[in-house]
This record gives sequence, structure tokens and C-alpha cells, in this order.
Amino acid sequence: MDALVDPFVTHRGLLFTVAYEMLGSAADAEDVLQESWLRWADVDRDQVHDPRAYLVRIVTRQALNHLRTLSRRREDYVGEWLPEPLLTAPDVADDVELAENVSIAMLTVLETLAPTERAVFVLREVFDLPYDEIAEAVDKSTASVRQIAHRARDHVAARRPRVRVERSEHEKVVARLGRAIATGDLQALMDVLAPDVVSVADGGGKVRGAARRPIVGADKLARYLVAGLAKYGSGLNLSPMMVNGQPGLRAEVDGELVGAISVSVEDGRVSRIYSIANPEKLARLDAEMGLTR
Repeated sequence: MDALVDPFVTHRGLLFTVAYEMLGSAADAEDVLQESWLRWADVDRDQVHDPRAYLVRIVTRQALNHLRTLSRRREDYVGEWLPEPLLTAPDVADDVELAENVSIAMLTVLETLAPTERAVFVLREVFDLPYDEIAEAVDKSTASVRQIAHRARDHVAARRPRVRVERSEHEKVVARLGRAIATGDLQALMDVLAPDVVSVADGGGKVRGAARRPIVGADKLARYLVAGLAKYGSGLNLSPMMVNGQPGLRAEVDGELVGAISVSVEDGRVSRIYSIANPEKLARLDAEMGLTR
């Protein structure tokens, strides 16, 4: 079949998004797509009545295999593990529900689900697949999938960001945070941070100064940021960037990319900060990634 009309090519954006949502890693999602392509290449296409559903099923099964391996690998990870950030295209932010579901905050919540629960939640809540199709993908009965979906939905609801913020407000708060960090203004930081703010950093044990445990509280976090970033002086530059469908910050030191910052906003203040500085996770911040449903 001509590659230009092959269903795998047609649905590649969707398939990548499914794998990324399940794994939180673009690198691992690409591996899953490679494996899925090899399996698709051996399929008798004449026997496939719905290529999209069939491909989603292949990708889901491969992603589940990876998830079980990754869970063991992440147990040995140094410090906090955060999803691999993506520079996303404007159309991702335009789809508010998709942007919320691929946000660093949501992907972090999804990490607390068991592999099958995560697969069911993603396929149902993000991609709105029928229960019978999900059942085929995860090799469970439809009744069982309904129960898993209900359990996963309740689990996520108890942990996901409590409010949905307009993009314009989100951008303003992120800009305030960026200015406060760049200038080392302690009071400005205190003003933009929620009193119970939580900051999580992922340096993967490779970045000196990256906190290995969450920092809780505006006063503690503000002083940590001012003290830690002072060493960069004028070499630090923070610029706006769409991180996983939401306004965030790109951090550079003397022109070199050193991190991506994603934040959650509540009541006009920053409630959560996710800082990804592990060099292995910064490879996809120079070209827009297309995510789609």
C-alpha cells in the first residue's frame, strides 16, 4: 500500500498521542509506534474493517507492555519523575479538553494509576472510545472495563487540578512568575505563589541544584528560587512557551536550554510548579509536536 494513503500514516498523530498519554514519554511513545508499525505491516489489510480502531488497539497493547517495564525502571529513578515536556502547536491549546489532558499536571496524576486503569481512562476520557473497543484493546470484558473506568475516573478526579483557568489568565500568571524569578524579587514571588504552592523538579540526578523532593509553601519556595537562581545572574533567560498545550516557560542559561517549566494556576496564583531539567527529556522543545484526538 502506498505510504501516502496508509492508515498508519493517516492516524499517526492520534496514535502518537495515545502512546504519549499512556507513557508520559515521547521517546517511549516513538518506540511504541515503531513496534506497532512492524505489527501493522504484517496484517492482512483486507481483514481490517476499521483501521483506526485496529491501530489504536495495537498501540494500546504495545504501550501497556512498555508501561509495565517503565514502572520498574522508574522505581530506581533519582529524585522526582516528571513527564517529558513537549513544545505543542497552537491547535493543541485550542482544544481545551485535549490541552488539559496532555498537561504536565494531568500526566503526573495519570502516573498514579495502574497500567490498565491508565489505558482505560485515556481511551475513554480523552479519546471517547466505546467501552467494547477499549475492552478489545486491554483484553478485558466490557463490564470489567466499565468498572475500571469508573474507578480510574474517581481516582483522577480526586487528584487533578480543581479548576479550569482561561488561557489569558494562565498566561498572565506565568508571565508574573517569570518576571519574579528573573529579577530575583522575593516579594513578587510571594505575591504570585499560592500559600500552599508545591514545586516538583525533575533533574534525573543529572542536574546540580535540582531539588530531589517537592518543596511546599510559598515562603520556602520563594527563598529557594532566589538563592538557587542568583548564581546564574544575567545569564538566565526565561521566555514564554506552550508546554503540553498550556502556557509555560522555557529556561536558558547563556543561550543553552536548561529546562521547561509548567504551572497550575488557581485563584490568580501559582498552585503547582513542574520543572523539568533532566537533559534527556529536553530534546523535543525546539520543534512543535502535533497532538490530536
